[in-house]
Amino acid sequence: CAGEENWVDNRTVYIGHKEPPPGAEAYIPQRYPDNRIVSSKYTFWNFVPKNLFEQFRRIANFYFLIIFLVQLIIDTPTSPITSGLPLFFVITVTAIKQGYEDWLRHKADNAINQCPVHIVQHGKVVRKQSRKLRVGDIVLVKEDETFPCDLIFLTSSRDDGTCFVTTASLDGESSHKTYYAVQDTKAFNTEKEVDTLRATIECEQPQPDLYKFVGRINIYQHRDEPIARPLGSENLLLRGATLKNTEYIYAVAIYTGMETKMALNYQSKSQKRSAVEKSMNAFLIVYLCILISKALINTVLKYVWQSDPNRDEPWYNEKTESERQRNLFLRAFTDFLAFMVLFNYIIPVSMYVTVEMQKFLGSYFITWDDEMFDEELGEGALVNTSDLNEELGQVEYVFTDKTGTLTENNMEFIECCVDGHVYIPHAICNGQILQGSSSIDMIDSSPGSGGKDREELFFRALCLCHTVQVKEEESVDGNKKGLQQCGKSSSVYISSSPDEVALVEGMKRLGFTYLRLKDSYMEILNREDEIERQVFELLEVLNFDSVRRRMSVIVRSSKGEHYLFCKGADSSIFPRVLSGKVDQVRARVEHNAVEGLRTLCVAYKVLSLEEYEEVCRMLNSAKLALQDRDKKLAEAYDAIEKDFVLLGATAVEDRLQDKAADTIESLHKAGMKVWVLTGDKMETAAATCYASKLFRRSTQILELTTKRTEEQSLHDVLFDLSKTVLRNHGSLTRDTFSGLSQDFQDYGLIIDGATLSSVMKPAEDSSSGNYKEIFLEICRNCSAVLCCRMAPLQKAQIVKLIKASKEHPITLAIGDACHLFSGIMGKEGRQAARNSDYAIPKFKHLKKMLLVHGHYYYIRIAELVQYFFYKNVCFIFPQFLYQFFCGFSQQPLYDTAYLTLYNISFTSLPILLYSLIEQHVNMDILKRDPSLYRDIAKNSLLRWRIFIYWTFLGVFDAMVFFFGAYFLFDNTTLTSNGQLMTANTHMMFGNWTFGTLVFTVLVFTVTLKLALDTHYWTWINHFVIWGSLLFYVIFSLLWGGIIWPFLNYQRMYYVFMQMLSSGPAWLGIILLITVSLLPDVLKKVICRQLWPTTTEQIQ
Repeated sequence: CAGEENWVDNRTVYIGHKEPPPGAEAYIPQRYPDNRIVSSKYTFWNFVPKNLFEQFRRIANFYFLIIFLVQLIIDTPTSPITSGLPLFFVITVTAIKQGYEDWLRHKADNAINQCPVHIVQHGKVVRKQSRKLRVGDIVLVKEDETFPCDLIFLTSSRDDGTCFVTTASLDGESSHKTYYAVQDTKAFNTEKEVDTLRATIECEQPQPDLYKFVGRINIYQHRDEPIARPLGSENLLLRGATLKNTEYIYAVAIYTGMETKMALNYQSKSQKRSAVEKSMNAFLIVYLCILISKALINTVLKYVWQSDPNRDEPWYNEKTESERQRNLFLRAFTDFLAFMVLFNYIIPVSMYVTVEMQKFLGSYFITWDDEMFDEELGEGALVNTSDLNEELGQVEYVFTDKTGTLTENNMEFIECCVDGHVYIPHAICNGQILQGSSSIDMIDSSPGSGGKDREELFFRALCLCHTVQVKEEESVDGNKKGLQQCGKSSSVYISSSPDEVALVEGMKRLGFTYLRLKDSYMEILNREDEIERQVFELLEVLNFDSVRRRMSVIVRSSKGEHYLFCKGADSSIFPRVLSGKVDQVRARVEHNAVEGLRTLCVAYKVLSLEEYEEVCRMLNSAKLALQDRDKKLAEAYDAIEKDFVLLGATAVEDRLQDKAADTIESLHKAGMKVWVLTGDKMETAAATCYASKLFRRSTQILELTTKRTEEQSLHDVLFDLSKTVLRNHGSLTRDTFSGLSQDFQDYGLIIDGATLSSVMKPAEDSSSGNYKEIFLEICRNCSAVLCCRMAPLQKAQIVKLIKASKEHPITLAIGDACHLFSGIMGKEGRQAARNSDYAIPKFKHLKKMLLVHGHYYYIRIAELVQYFFYKNVCFIFPQFLYQFFCGFSQQPLYDTAYLTLYNISFTSLPILLYSLIEQHVNMDILKRDPSLYRDIAKNSLLRWRIFIYWTFLGVFDAMVFFFGAYFLFDNTTLTSNGQLMTANTHMMFGNWTFGTLVFTVLVFTVTLKLALDTHYWTWINHFVIWGSLLFYVIFSLLWGGIIWPFLNYQRMYYVFMQMLSSGPAWLGIILLITVSLLPDVLKKVICRQLWPTTTEQIQ
């Protein structure tokens, strides 16, 4: 907004940009953003500065930039190219990768912003690009089109002014929801009529909550006084949702572009940093300290050595006057910088690039994995963030959703129970229902004449009490041929909850078919195949909501009686029942819940005319309220839905996904804690958990539920539980592997939403403020936790709570509620998959993703990081030792070309390929034996112990290279043509020969060390490792074999050939390589014999 004065907490929208009639209210057009969506980070102009800024925020890059500038400013031993070139290479590669990703985002944005929309202008429909849409435009949307922005629904092609919408891309629900047009505008049916509408909408400023919206519409007709109507979320069509089962609608735009709820909900991906990157930065800082201390030591020693004037100014190197005059501190400082520059290679700049490449390329292995491809969905896994691959090997907590993640979200009607008689729809023979065998133990097995009516009433209740739509397939010539066949063959039920569809289909199998809703009459095809047309008129629907956990309808029968039918969860219906066979039904419901079926109860009540009118009055007054509308509606519903007669109950089954149990068991064995978060009843959820092996039969179940907290206070329950858990844990430390020792008591915790919110609530008095801590302590010691009756918001809260606990464990949340890590592409919708970092087709693929891919990624990247530090220590430590032999004159040991190319080309490819294809253990073994996953838990391969071992190995190797070469050069003689030759090896004696000898040994040792670590050889490994060595040799021959015109020195000329022409030099090289590799081989052999890890035993 351009300044404070424009900011109001609600906005006025003029429909069709028409001014209200004069004198009604002031016409103030406000300015709103256009309908453009931007998800990209860079534009063409700011890409270079913004990207450079982001890259130099990395420690290593920034550090190299400074070194490069120092080299440009002062006279340093090595040329600026040596650090400038690698830095330039790194920055370019990263920029190209990020630029490409951003370009893809731009492409996607443009496609969205340019798709056509239909707008009503001057009574005609005009096509426009989506980005040109403005607030106040009237939009025409046709079936299966996506809404271009947030709209208020004015009128639809259906007579009752409703439309059906799927919001799969917003909240992941694939079911159809019903939205309602504004009552007074639903008569405007053509674009001309809509264009005559004069109205304004007042509504709140955009906010991200998808389910909340408050506003009102003022319609100006011929009178001056406008009609005011309330607007709620049932009138608001959100951007990203799709119109279904409705030919067309007209609606007016109220929020556009980045102000739509979808855009406000799209959190920009925060850079999640992985544990490995944190270790890397820690190691870098250590090396930085080593580097500074080296430079300091050398600077100090230099001045100590130069304190003798003969050494400071020998006869062949007298100082000029100006040099003598220079300030000592300034001289010392430049020397210090020069040493820093000389040793700066100990910080590996190219490590970052290699890690980036490894992550980027490595993520394709998940996408290409054929075992993670799902035939039904026709898709494989998706990777949206490649920065976190190695975290897959570090997961400690797995949070999963039950519906649609562990289960398939395909409901099937199992049975219903009326007055204690059980009906099972499979046993149907020619229309007669055989009662299930299970009803024999009931008291009277044949329903009497009164029972028959109750039974019919129950079936009718289920046919009437729902919000299912029927989608009828059109026949060839367009008119419906006889409803008879239509009803039997080709109608499809659609509803916002799969349970409802299952119930209506179950009724169809029991002989009552729901046909359609026409002119507010519900049509039913009964058992005698008669269509009951004008029998039941639907008057009111009291919609389902997750707090009430029930829904009702009010119908008027042809005899003029008013019925209220209600169905809902048993906990919300039993307390409201006056009569009916409550005990039999309750017994059956509990029996079904324990078997893991989803149960619903059905009840009814006859309303007299006066009661019915009272009900209408209550509902209408609640519906018109602008403030607290939901609260008032809830109160009205509460007053209406009571004093029921219980009819019966139904049971619906939601099947487990295949291999779900096996997957959960493997995750347990791998030492992960699995939490199931669900909205279901406790008994139902617990049954699913036993079926999916989340709880074993031996598991001791701890309950932290409302039932228990009613008997004793929350405080006591928590302390009891923690006593139980910690009593057994006292003797054992937390690190003992609970899965390996069988006698060890397993705990499972069950907690429900209500108790959870009271645990999470910060206490008023500080004495009981530590519930959270106790709760976390209990959870840490339970191998499995089941949270039932959870609201979606609570699911996210739980994940946050665990993430923020003091160990900061790495969590993996699966399913649609948890927008953290991994989505499963299933029925529940694709939103989760789009917002997640990883998406897998089915729950069973999780096992391979974590136990195999995650394990490999972690092993690879750990080796990559350690090896990089190792090879740079080997590279630069001889340089340090060399200073002691050259009077601390900052003389480089290696040639410029070698300095520059060492990390870029001589040693980079082998490690990159190692980090892409190494498999230290075969895949099948990793899948068969999940406990191997424990070996790498808690970032174990990047512990300080291992890091220090690698560093010392590097220092040892460097000393071998340096002093080995030094002793080869021990004594020298003058040859006949005046050259200095080494006495016993006949090499030309000079510092470049010496340096080249050290460098040759270095390159070979470092590459062969990697070869020793490789367990999984492919032709690629061979090609790269031997190819690198060959490339080094050929490069050296070329570099030293030609006089290069563009160089200002020819110091390497013929050095390499000369070195190779001496036999003992060959022997020396081979000997030195063997000696430097020996300690590592010895350590491996000894450790394997004495203290093998599980992984090594398997190898």
